[in-house]
Amino acid sequence: MTTRIACLGDSLTRAQFSVDYLELLGRRHPPGEVRPARLGVNGDFAYNLLQRLDAVVADPPEVITVLIGTNDARASLAGYPVEQAVKRKRLPGRPSAGWFQECLGAVVARLRAETDATIGLLSLPVLGQRLDGAAAQASHAYSRMIAEVAAGNGVACLPLHERQIEELRRADPPPIAYREVTPAEVVGVLAQHKVLRRSLDTISRRRGLVLTTDQIHQNSRGAALIAEVIDAGLLARSG
Repeated sequence: MTTRIACLGDSLTRAQFSVDYLELLGRRHPPGEVRPARLGVNGDFAYNLLQRLDAVVADPPEVITVLIGTNDARASLAGYPVEQAVKRKRLPGRPSAGWFQECLGAVVARLRAETDATIGLLSLPVLGQRLDGAAAQASHAYSRMIAEVAAGNGVACLPLHERQIEELRRADPPPIAYREVTPAEVVGVLAQHKVLRRSLDTISRRRGLVLTTDQIHQNSRGAALIAEVIDAGLLARSG
């Protein structure tokens, strides 16, 4: 029997700039056992995800994962181009922590009301790799909000943030300062990968990064942790 899994999220799920965790998730099972569906849109905030749930509830899968909040967390940091993001993503207001929780809660409420799926919210990947830095602390704070929403709605919270912290502590990486990537830098990574045929892991290694290519998007080590927590937290349970 095939288990259908809808993976909701942002660019980490879209996987144009990240290693594809949906592919890694599929590899963890015999062929045909799981069928992931990619529902990730680059740059999405929790508000944007709330607006595009029709496709999920119209044909509900057995399992739904939600990996959203990285852009909400980034918007809380100095240097993030908030005004451009509000315009580009057609947000009705400036992102805030309270609004993030409200939108995520509404996402879960609709999925629970209109599907019978097993639902899991992933805590966020670590932003940057300095655990005492503002970016990592923001991803930690938003991960705590995700856990609160999950608990309040009776759905699973999958500990991605916690697993990535463990991985970073074990690796003891160089303390590279976090800075927001520009659109040109993101396109540059894509050009290196698609045109120069450099793997995302090679790009990551050259920059001294353990889990990401640019302190946000995931390399194979970071993406493998996403697949791992989904598999352990949801697929084993639904099977």
